[in-house]
Parts: sequence; C-alpha cells; structure tokens
Amino acid sequence: MSREKKNIEFDQSIEEREKSFSLRDLVDGNVLTRKAVIKQSRFILLLVLIAFLSIANRNHAEKTVIRLSSLQGDVKEMRARSISTSSELVRISRQSEVIQLVNRYDLGLEENLEPPKKLIQTEE
Repeated sequence: MSREKKNIEFDQSIEEREKSFSLRDLVDGNVLTRKAVIKQSRFILLLVLIAFLSIANRNHAEKTVIRLSSLQGDVKEMRARSISTSSELVRISRQSEVIQLVNRYDLGLEENLEPPKKLIQTEE
C-alpha cells in the first residue's frame, strides 16, 4: 500500500510540475509541448492570423494615404493650370485682341463701327 501512495504522490508531483511555469521551460521550449498549449493551438493560430491581417490592413492604409496625398497635389496643380488657362482665354477673347489676331492672320474681316440696330416688326 505504501507503493501505491508513492505512485499517487509521484503522479501528483508530475501534475504540479506540468502546471508550474518557469523561465527555464520557456527558454527550453518545453512550454510548447504542454497539453494546455496544444489544446489552445487553434486559438493561437487565430491570433496569429488576426495579427497578420492587422499588419496587412495598416500597410494598405498607409499606401492609400500616400496615394491620396499625391493625388491632392495633382489636383492643386491642375486647378492652378485651369485658372491660368481660363485667364488666358479671357485675355484672348477681348475685342482688341481679336482685332489684332484678325489683322495678323489677314482674314479680311473688318470691325463694325456702327452700333447694332434693333429691328422692329410692325403688324399689318
């Protein structure tokens, strides 16, 4: 009977040793072979997957922010180009500029010096 008690005590000490956690077990890698860790392996894999997805999402977000910043710079540049083009168009469409262009290209057009007349239709 004393042998049975020793075996029981021996078995209990093994369980206590398995439950205890030490830095030595972590460095040796014995922690990874324990039943509790093996049972939680799916959960650990899920956590690793979530970590990878989080890193990928952050990387994608940073690339999107960089692209957005670049596009905003392009929009400012195009807005400035649009304003300068419209001011050039306003300058060219002035009457004095039109007269100079007609004379330069010798189109044979003449400026109308008389003001326009309003036509009134009388009822008969």
